[in-house]
Amino acid sequence: MTLTLSVDTRRWRDHLRTLQSDVPGLVPVAKGNGYGFGLEVLAREAMRIRASAIAVGVAEEVTQVRLAGYTRDVVVLNPWRPGDAVHTALLSDPRVVTTVSRPEDLAAISAQAPRARVQLELLTSMRRHGLTLEQLEGIDLHDLTFEGWTIHLPATGSLTEAEELARAALAVHRGAVWVSHLDVADYRLLRTRLGVQTRMRIGTRLWLGAPETLTTRATVLDVHRITRGQRLGYHQSRAPRDGWIVVVSGGTAHGIALAAPVPQRSLRQRGVTVAEGLLEAAGQSLSPFTLGRRKRPFAEPPHMHSSMLFVPGRHPGVAVGDEVPVTCRMTTTRFDQIAWR
Repeated sequence: MTLTLSVDTRRWRDHLRTLQSDVPGLVPVAKGNGYGFGLEVLAREAMRIRASAIAVGVAEEVTQVRLAGYTRDVVVLNPWRPGDAVHTALLSDPRVVTTVSRPEDLAAISAQAPRARVQLELLTSMRRHGLTLEQLEGIDLHDLTFEGWTIHLPATGSLTEAEELARAALAVHRGAVWVSHLDVADYRLLRTRLGVQTRMRIGTRLWLGAPETLTTRATVLDVHRITRGQRLGYHQSRAPRDGWIVVVSGGTAHGIALAAPVPQRSLRQRGVTVAEGLLEAAGQSLSPFTLGRRKRPFAEPPHMHSSMLFVPGRHPGVAVGDEVPVTCRMTTTRFDQIAWR
């Protein structure tokens, strides 16, 4: 009895090939939980579409994509730092490209692995990692193999910002330009304007860009009648009224009900947050599971591998073995099974 991701294989792979043809120099990103598919699946799919390079998040993920059969260049997106033994060991690997975001790290790498392949990251409005424009003049590549400049833009990337940063960097040292989070039209325009090799890293839009090809479902594991006031669950809370406890597959070990902070940019978003807070305060926190065309509340916080839901009324509407829809955040979910249809 599992939490399952079902994939319309042909249509999903058609989407991958279409995006690849629209984006010359596409570099698939495979990191973290592999966008719900797992790193091994993404590595195999990257080989299937003959991607010349794949990008991983951290050095530890290089081995995972290699063991899955990816044999071409692997770019490590998190910048190298002193003391990172795994990343340092990869500096001499001729198929690994290391990201560098500080002048002192560039000098340290040059001393440890003079022929290492590196790309230099520019500081963008993300304000996360990167060299400032003022730091570019003092850059010394020594004997390192320079693979180009990398620009990690915010989620809604700006062509203007990408072009300004790229031109400033290219005036110091010519090389390829790697970008992320530009739309296809802007990327193709940037590619034409710069006159150098360009590459675009894509993760979410590649693997999750055809949501109609993906279905996520949980299995009903148990159904129990309960009356108002009866105790339930680990925490022995009381049932708010007569109804049913429905136990479904999917819990914290799968990433169910794990959430990241969401910026409150609009009145509507603030209203939703307030409403969710009131529901939680009343012990009616909505789950991502849909039963009878409605998302049902958790009877108590989800368990490791399952969740207990409360369904009011005379009939639960489901039976053991039924599959029910579940809304999953793919970048935090680990599925028990992927069904390729």
